[in-house]
Amino acid sequence: METIILAVHVVLSVALIGLVMIQQGKGAEAGASFGGGASQTIFGSTGNTSFLGRITAIIAALFFATSLALAVYASQQAKTSNAAATTGLVTEEAVKEASTLPTLEEDAAPSNGDVPSE
Repeated sequence: METIILAVHVVLSVALIGLVMIQQGKGAEAGASFGGGASQTIFGSTGNTSFLGRITAIIAALFFATSLALAVYASQQAKTSNAAATTGLVTEEAVKEASTLPTLEEDAAPSNGDVPSE
């Protein structure tokens, strides 16, 4: 679930950057009012700003929602791992990891003949 939300989050961030980059600033409207060809645009003379503004607002809201979802998910993961550490619960992964560690056998202790004398 986290991977899906993260993928959507990345796609929304790229889309948001792209939409912000293609929008014109407020200074560009002054030149268009003196015959800059506003009638030849796809969205009409004022439709361009409102259409792109709405799409940007929707994508920004979705970006905020995915950010919030990722934060909640990370918080739950931290609480789960923190609770396991404080309660002393042993997970299956910890048991597998402990079983692969080398152990000291009792027969491996040095005998008196192995210790050099002074």
